[in-house]
Amino acid sequence: MKYFWGMELSVNIPALLFPAISLIMLAYTNRFLALSNRVRVLHDKYNQLEQRHIIFGQIKNIKYRIKLIQSMQSFGVASLLLSIVSMFFIYIQYQMVAQFVFGISLITFCISITISLIEIRLSTKAIELELSDMEGLEDPTVMEYLKKKFERE
Repeated sequence: MKYFWGMELSVNIPALLFPAISLIMLAYTNRFLALSNRVRVLHDKYNQLEQRHIIFGQIKNIKYRIKLIQSMQSFGVASLLLSIVSMFFIYIQYQMVAQFVFGISLITFCISITISLIEIRLSTKAIELELSDMEGLEDPTVMEYLKKKFERE
């Protein structure tokens, strides 16, 4: 019997995802914990009536980022579960089903990482918002930054 994509899937291939997914999930959890701490700090500042317009923008950003992290974690866990299911199908020798399930596992892992990239970009915007109230804060390009740096010296 010819297998899907012309190759036989061994248990070792889905098992290779386990350490990668575990590390990604740890990173996602750390991001969530950092956001949790930030929410507490912002809540205290908001209650003290300090710079509410900046804090409101940050809170809005954090709410969206929390949803993204939840999605990242969900797709990461789905990828891990699908890898386990794929290994089960390999064990009971249903190669075509195992390959299909493993393919879906890879897709969910890619989705998780893509959402992570979006969240990282939002995190950068949150830092820019935090710094927006400082005088003279600019967002120069790398070339502008280097030009100004060398003009001073």
